[in-house]
Amino acid sequence: MFTGIVQGTAEVVAIQESEAFRTHVVQLPEALCERLELGASVAHNGVCLTVTAIDGDRISFDLMRETLRVTNLGALRVGDRVNIERAARVGDEIGGHAMSGHVMALAELVELDQTPNNRRLWFEVPPALGRFLFDKGYIGVDGISLTIGAVRPAGAGHGPRFCVDLIPETLARTILVDRVPGDRVNIEVDPQTQAIVETVERVLAARGV
Repeated sequence: MFTGIVQGTAEVVAIQESEAFRTHVVQLPEALCERLELGASVAHNGVCLTVTAIDGDRISFDLMRETLRVTNLGALRVGDRVNIERAARVGDEIGGHAMSGHVMALAELVELDQTPNNRRLWFEVPPALGRFLFDKGYIGVDGISLTIGAVRPAGAGHGPRFCVDLIPETLARTILVDRVPGDRVNIEVDPQTQAIVETVERVLAARGV
């Protein structure tokens, strides 16, 4: 489990490509290497990946076909940075919200509103995710636990949209500071919201409503 509180960023320092498979190596900050072992779970832009090799602070991870298809990790190049979060431990403070590290879809950044101390980002999601978007609800964006500021329903020529407001601390600690319109981010909807919505849908469908 993850909390959506990004602990730092890491640079991709090497990539090995195979057919429908990729291994990438990131250089982790020293603090995030402490007690790291083979098989440990580490989220990259919100994607739960498994440690496959450790060489000092250079840590390897394998990305299978589904990960490359669903997330933005397949577009990474050497020199890019990713948001990093180690798996939560029992007793850790949950400063964000519970996240599984299983990305559901990609969203496109379609609008950016910059002010001196805040940045508002509008994202467009696939139509199927629109029913999980609620004002003040939780959402995971590139592994960051954020609160939805507002929602716009799908309209002519575009899908459902939501915005988030970022404070300077979030911009300083994550790669969202570098995102520009046209970039695509990993999205994980709040698991509790998903469970409630899908349960209600099943009950209504069973009643023929």
